[in-house]
Amino acid sequence: MGVGRFVYTPILPLMHAQAGLSSGAGANLATANYVGYLIGALAGTFLPRLGRSSAVLRGCLLALVVSLAAMPLTHSTTLWLLLRFGAGAFSAMIFVIAASSLLSHLRDHPAHLPGWAFGGVGAGIALSGLLVLLLRDVGDWRAAWWAAAALAAVLTVPAWSLRPEPAPPADYVTPAQEEGAGGPPTRRWFTALFASYTLEGIGYIIAGTFLVAAIEQSSPGWIGSGAWVLVGLAAVPSAALWAWLGRRWSRPDLLLAALVVQAVGIALPALVGGVSAALISAVLFGATFIGVSTLALATGTHLRVPRAVAMLTAGYSVGQILGPLVATPLLRHSYHQALFLAAVVVLGAALTAFVLRIGFPHTMPSATPAGGAAGVTDRASGRSAAGEGR
Repeated sequence: MGVGRFVYTPILPLMHAQAGLSSGAGANLATANYVGYLIGALAGTFLPRLGRSSAVLRGCLLALVVSLAAMPLTHSTTLWLLLRFGAGAFSAMIFVIAASSLLSHLRDHPAHLPGWAFGGVGAGIALSGLLVLLLRDVGDWRAAWWAAAALAAVLTVPAWSLRPEPAPPADYVTPAQEEGAGGPPTRRWFTALFASYTLEGIGYIIAGTFLVAAIEQSSPGWIGSGAWVLVGLAAVPSAALWAWLGRRWSRPDLLLAALVVQAVGIALPALVGGVSAALISAVLFGATFIGVSTLALATGTHLRVPRAVAMLTAGYSVGQILGPLVATPLLRHSYHQALFLAAVVVLGAALTAFVLRIGFPHTMPSATPAGGAAGVTDRASGRSAAGEGR
């Protein structure tokens, strides 16, 4: 998924220079990908059986590889839009299935284990960025897409055996039933979480789409692709690191901190410029964006809201659709203004996360088979429903 979703960012400058892609069309391709991501997330929300199907997972893995390999076969912007739309839909289903599987199968394991699994997205980003960095002097934009497809195909082999989340037993008490039976009302906190994560989708995707192009406007060409590799490398351990920090601090506190750090990282290339600022920005951005996702998804699961992962992913994808649309008018001047807007929006997400901290229910009853005694999820117990380990 890290390859299929994010290789477009380092390839974008090549397509501008070699394929005649305009800035507006580039933003439209990004938007098409995010619309597809929304469709995939909604499918996971309203058709939960899809999220428990190995056949759906494998079909999406194969289709994602095909969507990458087909990009260099045409110069039609319409076909590019359709291919990126499909890549977004397939990526969303893969993410919903993988995240639900991790949070289900690994809930009683140490926090770092699901954290390292989420780091696979960062590994895909780093590998795809490295491919483009190596190919920019010996190949062209077509070679970059084909190399990305080959890399995704190789990664599909170990991903093939992932076990989706199992269906709940027939006598399982759902979170909604449990909340009505005396559990704490969690909708208020989930609403704040949903708003914060949606705003994060807007700000993060502007940076995730245009960071390389923005850096290359004021730095040597290789710095942009090199910074994207750094984003991926920083992302690999980030989820595990934020999970480790969860042993000392609560999820709402960590979510607030991660969003503030991310806003600073996004703003640096726009406000300071230069190679050092670009590289520091890449590290801060990479170290937080997956951490924010895992913290938000774990918090939603902790609040016992039905299909929290799919709902939050849907809100996140709506934000990703809005991001390029609101940034497009700023691209006429420079990518730096778009990055500054992204930083402001992420700060808004941080303010919303601050609201989440007020009275947050750190202790929750555990869902149980009907008639059974309910346990609790406590911050100090070292366990959590979301597998993040408190």
